[in-house]
Amino acid sequence: MPSLPATFAEDVINQPARAQFEAFLDEHRSQLNRCLDGLTEEQARQSLVPSRTTLLGLVKHATFVEKVWFDEAATGRSRAEIGIPAALGELFILHDGDTIASVRLAHREACESSRRATSSLELDDRVYGYWRGPLPLRWVYLHVLREPAQHCGHADILREQILKG
Repeated sequence: MPSLPATFAEDVINQPARAQFEAFLDEHRSQLNRCLDGLTEEQARQSLVPSRTTLLGLVKHATFVEKVWFDEAATGRSRAEIGIPAALGELFILHDGDTIASVRLAHREACESSRRATSSLELDDRVYGYWRGPLPLRWVYLHVLREPAQHCGHADILREQILKG
């Protein structure tokens, strides 16, 4: 299974803002996807907090975020067309078919789709498909960057607890 692009923030210091956003976002996407490395299916589903948050659920949630912000918002397709839940409460629910392999693959595919959906857009271009109304792509990148960055921290703590046993 191919991994996400290998990018490093230091490599884009003197690059345009778009390249910087993409490099930082790809690093966090990859880091979050790697939180499942070496885990059993049981460990990936283990819940250590009162919420439904699990490592597998975090990566599944990150897939939803990619689809909302880079598919729904950028292409204007509905959530039903995209195949994602309309209700936020469903985001961390794991189904029997949600395995490490299937969730990772869905995340990678969503990230690739995100890149394609925004490849012809500039940072100051507006996306119109989200309920808040027109938003500059620059804001979308910043928002989506925040999501995996926060969840990488959650994943680090959960993974440490799971591996500690």
